[in-house]
Amino acid sequence: MEYSKQLGKTPVEANDYPGFVANRILMPMINEACFALMEGVSTRDGIDEIMKLGCGHPMGPLQLADFIGLDVCVAILDVMHEGLATRSTARARCLRRMVARGSSGASRAAGSTSTRRPDRRRRPREFAPRLAPAW
Repeated sequence: MEYSKQLGKTPVEANDYPGFVANRILMPMINEACFALMEGVSTRDGIDEIMKLGCGHPMGPLQLADFIGLDVCVAILDVMHEGLATRSTARARCLRRMVARGSSGASRAAGSTSTRRPDRRRRPREFAPRLAPAW
């Protein structure tokens, strides 16, 4: 904890569980957004806009998944599913299909119309153009 403080970070204690805290909450939300898209609940842009407006998120869950990397999201969900085995961690087929065909998301400049990798030091709300994965 002290080392984190020396790095200028704010450490918060969490117990050792699959996904810890942030990923345990974030990844099921991203996964559920994929299910909503797959089931035709709304469009990609609709889902993202609803979450931005309704929940105050700086970017929608599908845009965030593309930013994180679709392959990274699947890998995290795999680990969480092994440890928790709930519907919220059962990977959406469309997410797994996109990774299988090589769409990794904007973090790898694959599966996105953007060929430029975003600067990860900037805060997400500062990204002007929407990163559009091949959803």
